[in-house]
Amino acid sequence: MNQGKEHHMAGISGVDGRGEFHDDFRLSITRALGDQLAKALNDLGTAQLSEENLTKLEERPGVYQLYINGQIVYVGKADQKAKGLPGRLRNHLRKIGGRLNVDLTEVTFSCLYVDDDFYALGPEQLLINHYKNERGGLPWNNSGFGSRDPGSKRDTTVLKKDHFDVQYPINLAAPVEGVRAGATSLRKLLKDIKDGLPYLFRYVEPPRAAEIMVEVPAGPITADQALRLAGAAIPSPWQITTLLGYVIMYGKTEEYASATRYYRPEGVTDQEPQKDSAPLTADDLTE
Repeated sequence: MNQGKEHHMAGISGVDGRGEFHDDFRLSITRALGDQLAKALNDLGTAQLSEENLTKLEERPGVYQLYINGQIVYVGKADQKAKGLPGRLRNHLRKIGGRLNVDLTEVTFSCLYVDDDFYALGPEQLLINHYKNERGGLPWNNSGFGSRDPGSKRDTTVLKKDHFDVQYPINLAAPVEGVRAGATSLRKLLKDIKDGLPYLFRYVEPPRAAEIMVEVPAGPITADQALRLAGAAIPSPWQITTLLGYVIMYGKTEEYASATRYYRPEGVTDQEPQKDSAPLTADDLTE
């Protein structure tokens, strides 16, 4: 038997599972759905991420894309629990508005409402897989961008250089909404700061917080000014710490690797946060 015929017979026998006239059929329905979702979103126009535009959206579940200067950086989903697309995008608006190195006027979005039966298929992951295959990934989906509390175990973490909080740290010059001028208790001041900051403030209330009075000056107040007022009023050893992505306050004096500033009864101290040059892994991320 000659060599050509041997090769032909090997194909017929199916030693490797495929041959000249037989093969495996591979159908990726999920990839096709992801491609269609991405096309539908990319066929839409974009709008600036602003309160004015969010009020035009219906409170329905769906998927969305965020862009900076026209370049896609993030895809996400919104369920009905978070008041649908406007609720989820409003969280992002608030968070991005309290960050350095990003201008809200450069951030735009597009979105699609998704029916409940399709929502169960995980449209967000379909989009992530689409861009992973087609465009090399989405920078914010793989950088820890999200609106959830990362948990106290993350407080001592040295963040990677590509982490969202390293690239876009919190802005201490951001205004705090809802803090009123005049005499107020430390308890109320802390609550008002938590509610008014555009980023997370996790704290343990110190003793006698309802009895300690603080005088809040008239006029708009920044995060730094509000934290200075609270820091001067808290008892020792309580300490307010600004990390790269959020603010914490506990009843002990402690140094944190990712801290940028400490507010203590004796004064305010700045610190250069440590950063890890290693690449990000799944363990670093909190979406």
